Amino acid sequence: MITHDATDDALERPVTPFDLLPGDPDSPVLLHVPHSARAIPDDVRAGIVLDDGELERELDRITDAHTAEIAERAAALAGMRPWRFVNRLSRLVVDPERFPDEREEMAAVGMGAVYTRTTQRGMLRPADTDPEPLLARYFRPYAAAMTQAVAGRLAATGRAVIVDVHSYPSEPLPYELHGTGPRPPVCLGTDAFHTPPELTEAARKAFADCGGTGLDSPFAGTYVPLDFYGTDARVGALMVEIRRDTYMTEPSGPPGPGLNPLATALATLVNSISP
Repeated sequence: MITHDATDDALERPVTPFDLLPGDPDSPVLLHVPHSARAIPDDVRAGIVLDDGELERELDRITDAHTAEIAERAAALAGMRPWRFVNRLSRLVVDPERFPDEREEMAAVGMGAVYTRTTQRGMLRPADTDPEPLLARYFRPYAAAMTQAVAGRLAATGRAVIVDVHSYPSEPLPYELHGTGPRPPVCLGTDAFHTPPELTEAARKAFADCGGTGLDSPFAGTYVPLDFYGTDARVGALMVEIRRDTYMTEPSGPPGPGLNPLATALATLVNSISP
């Protein structure tokens, strides 16, 4: 079975693992949408122990629904169109934003690069599942393509700014390691090396009319390909985590009137970054 996100703009064509959607040649901005899709290839589905109903409910909880649409609308509104890198497969296949090794703190709850546990801390795959086939088939090609995309922005503009577009539920889920902190309408995830203060401030201003922002709670950090992580200051990064009740009916319903203002705010952030 392959299950789809009905809002995904790839629905009319065969599902590919990911897409790099070109923007303006002079734009340094790369909108990264890693968790918006629900598609699971049949052979990967065979390794998941949930029945179909349980899997659909887990997808409802874990998918950042409609974030690809937010990024798409923001790109169309921006003065200089940003580039977009969109994952077309569910994070239940692999999570491209996790460390693939012992550095990943979410491995403690069975949610490293290849998940073995669900958001409810139940079994998703057997605990002794070998992650290597999924890492080789999906994780490493994704990482290589993102690395190439960032390198392309560096070559073209001398810098790259990755803006991760995520969402999160209004109520904490059992898997969250830091779920007891504030849950603002927009959480800005930062990195001490890759998120300069001016980028954080630009995001605060851009999303000021969307209910308010907070820093690094309930989710912290940013995504930067490992070839650049902690070593290349030309690569800036910011994670934008949008609380789902601000733009959609939870857990998996349609978008509401809050989606357009958020897309406009994201476009404002893109404009503040672009030359």
